[in-house]
Amino acid sequence: MPVSPQLPDLSGHWVGFAALAIFAVAYALVIAEEAIDLRKSKPVVVAAGILWVMIGAVYAWLGLSDGLEAALRHVFLEYAELLLFLLVAMTYVSALEERRLFDVLRARLVQAGLSYRALFWATGGLAFVISPFADNLTTALVMCAVVIALGREMPGFVALSCVNIVVAANAGGAFSPFGDITTLMVWQKGLVAFAEFFRLFVPSVANFIVPALIMHFAVPRGRPAPQPERVALKPGARRIALLFGATIMTAIGVHSLLHLPAVLGMMTGLGYLQLLDYFMQLRGRRRRPAESDAAVNVFHRLAAVDWDTLLFFYGVMMCVGALGLLGYLTLTSQFLYGGLGPTAANVLIGIASAVLDNIPLMYAVLTMQPDMPLGQWLLITLTTGVGGSLLSIGSAAGVALMGQARGIYTFMAHLRWTPAVAAGYAAAILVHQALNWRTF
Repeated sequence: MPVSPQLPDLSGHWVGFAALAIFAVAYALVIAEEAIDLRKSKPVVVAAGILWVMIGAVYAWLGLSDGLEAALRHVFLEYAELLLFLLVAMTYVSALEERRLFDVLRARLVQAGLSYRALFWATGGLAFVISPFADNLTTALVMCAVVIALGREMPGFVALSCVNIVVAANAGGAFSPFGDITTLMVWQKGLVAFAEFFRLFVPSVANFIVPALIMHFAVPRGRPAPQPERVALKPGARRIALLFGATIMTAIGVHSLLHLPAVLGMMTGLGYLQLLDYFMQLRGRRRRPAESDAAVNVFHRLAAVDWDTLLFFYGVMMCVGALGLLGYLTLTSQFLYGGLGPTAANVLIGIASAVLDNIPLMYAVLTMQPDMPLGQWLLITLTTGVGGSLLSIGSAAGVALMGQARGIYTFMAHLRWTPAVAAGYAAAILVHQALNWRTF
């Protein structure tokens, strides 16, 4: 958060320099997660505690503890809203996964008998279409399972398809408030209305299509043999999908019409799922006691969500909030948005998201709150959403696929096509500026 007139600027104080060093070390451990096998949440959660304790000691000495408490509660409330929102969305996705919805989709693609080039476009297109509603990590893993199942004899096809899937999944999430954490943060902050996000649909399509067209000619010709795979939906899958849609509509209505936090609508939607779980258990007991096991069991689904990611968000948001309180975000904002200008700053931040996680970058921008028109807020939403596609390590989807297609989809395999992905990145920015020039 920016330094207020009542709170001191400690960017030149020893506690400021120590905080920067601690955060840098913690984030270096996050980047090295795969190499050292240390979950990314652990270093940033510890760093967050150390930073706020150090700042608390200095503020206590200065007699400003009350102001620090208010600042801490402000950051924590922002995290709590994001946590509960994501918890509900992840629970629904986990329930749909457990009901085999994604397994059925994979099986149908495997059985379809498509050519390699048709599979390349089908998996990329589905990743683009699904990721605005489901998280891009789950979407990418499902599509990658298809190309691995059918492309075992064609490692070049698997590598190209993985690059395409990562780009498509990230691009698909950029134009929906539910498609990526960064878009969700911007929407919850009230800086972009729900309907305005869809101004980014065509730029997102350009971000996906341009590199896909370039890579298309490198996809091998031929057709893999279709593989028999029969998977059936478990009871309740369609009802859960409908309730997920109803939950999203409730969150949109609560936020857009009543101007209340969207998390209220999401938590109400969790109640929908709990009621469905109850009625499925009740119906199962009336028929046969064993059939009650077919119920959703919401609390098991809650336990199955990615808690490492949720705790990582906590650590990052608390660390960035502490650095903002010390005065560093004000200095950064003055350099980027005051010196370079908003367009250059937003494009550079998007490129930086290929190395640094887009969550802390977006939260830092939201905390700075530079004075920008709608077009620039849409631009930073677009660039942080798709900039991670430039490198395989730039998004959760890319990192996960490197593990799933180990030895085939690698950092270097993705880097080979980074110029094509960069062409899509540039095309998305230019299309956004051309179509939405009135909002700048």
